[in-house]
Amino acid sequence: MNTCPFRDMLARVADRWSMLVLCALAKNGTLRFSALKVRIEDISLRMLAPTLRQLEQDGFLSRTVRPTNPPRVEYALTRFGESLLARVSELVRWAKRKSPARAGGAQALRAPGLTACAS
Repeated sequence: MNTCPFRDMLARVADRWSMLVLCALAKNGTLRFSALKVRIEDISLRMLAPTLRQLEQDGFLSRTVRPTNPPRVEYALTRFGESLLARVSELVRWAKRKSPARAGGAQALRAPGLTACAS
């Protein structure tokens, strides 16, 4: 079975919280768990922990434990995470330029030549 790299990547970052976590780190730099929770108001502690764990496993962010009492855990974007956000920001700029409200409805969002990955 052929896999689609786009689908795999999208599945990793298109959940409800991942992009918000990555954007908070991009905007604020290295943050502790509690600081991330403050910056993403709607996220529960129960969702923040697994989201951070998955983003770390996928290589989008790094987790550093400082040897203090209690341990100080900090999260930061990796180069891989930064490279993703560079592409996402371009997509956001494109969407703003092609917004249906600005360009005459849903027709504006159709792009000729784009096809979905075959499964």
